[in-house]
Amino acid sequence: MKTFGGKVLFLDRSDINTDEIIPARYLTEISKDALKSHMLEDLKLEAFDPQAMQTSEARVIVSRANFGCGSSREHAPWVFEVNDINVVIAQSFARIFRQNMFNCGMLAIELPEDVIERLFSHCGGSAELIVDFNKDSFTISSAKGAESISYVISRFDKALVEAGGWVEFADARY
Repeated sequence: MKTFGGKVLFLDRSDINTDEIIPARYLTEISKDALKSHMLEDLKLEAFDPQAMQTSEARVIVSRANFGCGSSREHAPWVFEVNDINVVIAQSFARIFRQNMFNCGMLAIELPEDVIERLFSHCGGSAELIVDFNKDSFTISSAKGAESISYVISRFDKALVEAGGWVEFADARY
């Protein structure tokens, strides 16, 4: 099973949609690798540069509510996968985006608003987050210190992630 965690990219906005994650003009691409350089290309946030080192080194995204809203394309989690981002943490997710994350063997962790606020308090420098998948928890570390936080995902979604995604889960069982 893969390791979950690494440097954190904070996207301080609600309602980040799938067109901002991967613009629709790239949906005709037939390989995940072709999507790689276009991740978050159309996202408009103050002082955010999709080509910046902080973006290319990120392995975890922390955001606000309703992450992944918009159309139900698999390309949105794929562009994260091909950029080695395998954890997205938000207050809430669009249902289809969330399930597509699990179907690709990645973590979509929903946390209450007050916990998201605590995570954002680690923003403003270099923050790292390491997931302990077996204990359903993670630790975030920054200049502010370290904090451990528990999360809950369903047994089925956890099984999908453990298997590496839906295809691997189905291959092992059917």
